[in-house]
Amino acid sequence: MPTADRAAGRRGIDALLRRSPLQPVFRARAARRLAVLAYHGIDDPGAFRAQMERLARTARPVGLEEVARAAEHRRPLPARSVLVTFDDGDRTVFTEALPVLVRLGIPAAAYVITDLIDGDQPYWWTEAAHLLGRGGGRAEALHGLDPSAAVRRLKTLADGQRQLALAELRATAKHQAPRQRQLGRGELHTLAHAGVAIGNHTASHPCLDRCTDTDLDDQLVRAHDRLTHWMGRPPTSFAYPNGNYDPRADRVLRTLGYRTGFLFDHRHAELAPAHRLRISRLRVNSHTGRDRFDTILSGLHPAVHRLRGGH
Repeated sequence: MPTADRAAGRRGIDALLRRSPLQPVFRARAARRLAVLAYHGIDDPGAFRAQMERLARTARPVGLEEVARAAEHRRPLPARSVLVTFDDGDRTVFTEALPVLVRLGIPAAAYVITDLIDGDQPYWWTEAAHLLGRGGGRAEALHGLDPSAAVRRLKTLADGQRQLALAELRATAKHQAPRQRQLGRGELHTLAHAGVAIGNHTASHPCLDRCTDTDLDDQLVRAHDRLTHWMGRPPTSFAYPNGNYDPRADRVLRTLGYRTGFLFDHRHAELAPAHRLRISRLRVNSHTGRDRFDTILSGLHPAVHRLRGGH
């Protein structure tokens, strides 16, 4: 099916869900749950602005500190609480999201990949897709896969094998991936001063459940130490790359004094999260249409997603 037809089909389903008689039922239940929205980059600033304006009108935006206190003291947040988060530290969080958040008085949290700060290295998954596609690169572990399938495969490999496959792609590609300007340390400080808490998203964004014990510790501690040095205080919040929870990481984070940790499981959380290092989040993008955005907030879309076998 052509891409345009698939998109139109999804919009039709989203509209039907939003008009479903179940939507008011889910919306009432969601008022007693915490919605943690997990964004990445902002590729549709106008749509993102409309989403945040909707939250400012209809929800109760909360900051990371409020969520941490609710989890630690088991005191529920107010009804309709929403926390806005961003993974990977895409620079559009600074250029596009920050002005909107400041204007509306919405706090947020940004989880950054410390190896990329102050540089122009693209995300490894973006680089891999380019090298395999337009770059003409090859890797034994990715034979016969298109770029999207190859990225999915890379996320399932042991991390040493993932790095080996990336090295093969770089060595065989005719054209390297374009550079990508990343956030700088000064911009991290500007975000923090404006109410966007800066959190740990590992040093280089491997899937932690594919790492050895030594590499897992290094990813967490190296990122922690860098953020502590740059920001003048240790980070206390973490988001799992790709949402892959690992109990080994949980133990390291507790040792380092982390107060909150976030998944990527497309679920609502409790108003007083029982597992403060495993708080659920809802997957959303800046280009998410209004119908889907409404059903994500209500919990109806996540419920249907799970019924269809989504994770």
